[in-house]
Amino acid sequence: MCSFPFAVREHPVLQSATVTPKGATQGEIVRKQTNSLNDLSNREWLRETKSFWHAEGDDGSAWTQERRLQLSEWVRETFGDEEAEALLHQLIPGTLYSTAPPRDELKLRHPATYSERDIERLVRLFTKSGQTVLDPFVGTGSTLLACHACERAGIGIELIEQWADVSRQRLCNAGVTDGTQQVIQGDAVAELGQLPEASVDFVVTSPPYWNILGKDAGMKAQAERVERGLATRYSDENADLGNISDYEQFLTGLGRVFAGCERAMRPGAYLACVVCDFRHGPKFYLYHADVAHAIEAAGLAIKGVTVLLQDSKNLYPFAIPYAFVSNVHHQYILIHQKPAEKRSSAKRKRPAEADQC
Repeated sequence: MCSFPFAVREHPVLQSATVTPKGATQGEIVRKQTNSLNDLSNREWLRETKSFWHAEGDDGSAWTQERRLQLSEWVRETFGDEEAEALLHQLIPGTLYSTAPPRDELKLRHPATYSERDIERLVRLFTKSGQTVLDPFVGTGSTLLACHACERAGIGIELIEQWADVSRQRLCNAGVTDGTQQVIQGDAVAELGQLPEASVDFVVTSPPYWNILGKDAGMKAQAERVERGLATRYSDENADLGNISDYEQFLTGLGRVFAGCERAMRPGAYLACVVCDFRHGPKFYLYHADVAHAIEAAGLAIKGVTVLLQDSKNLYPFAIPYAFVSNVHHQYILIHQKPAEKRSSAKRKRPAEADQC
């Protein structure tokens, strides 16, 4: 069996490009900026391309992002970059971790939320500081809070007034008063049509899970939420996609939202959609695949899938000891991209050295 070494330091793309500008004194080296997507170093970017991340629960792991950064800094200062990569790979588990913060009282009101920490990672990966991020299903505002933490402008659209108000309150509680985070209450398709074309640098969202939240409360979280007097569904509004009874009609409605996103995105911009599969009655739905097809049909090509592991979720004994029913403890982050503008048809000359073997 072949063992593939973790040798990122040898790859030339990880060597930072530098240039000595004309007139610079000896030792003055200026880093050449070749990364037009994000503000990450090449090494940081490489780690984020792993096809699975590990989403921690509130109890979390000892390997928090802060501790990882502290340890990485110390190892690099002590042993140098050449040895640091190999040492860190042995010291820190290979899984990429993101820590979910405890849900505040306002966030708990919503029946389906996601972690700001995971969204922060996506925002940092696909945008630069100061760029604009859109969430057409903003819910309780987690995406906007992540944008604020990452110094990006955020636009969130929410159909239901109750959740739009919760988003605004959470932003207020977090001290976000600079006007960079905008909550728009209204129908996503209509509101997306009001945004200027090609004005958004990145879209990140988690769409409704069809009408599964309308099921009778069972042993899962719905029953627990009923006991606590919390909402178990998005709303009773007819315009709410989560209230459509037919699955194909639901996907069609979802596709209209993604088409509106495509219009608002600048050429070359990315979209990340966080979804998981689910069971509805006796049928198991490959929801992530259906959503990916809907996004592609809207003109956004799929570029990859990252699996988000959720080890902190509770296990429920569905159908035991009679049959197998899966506990779904992972989500899919679907990565799509709007085609970039076509370059001039004039052929560009390649450097002479590029022809060498």
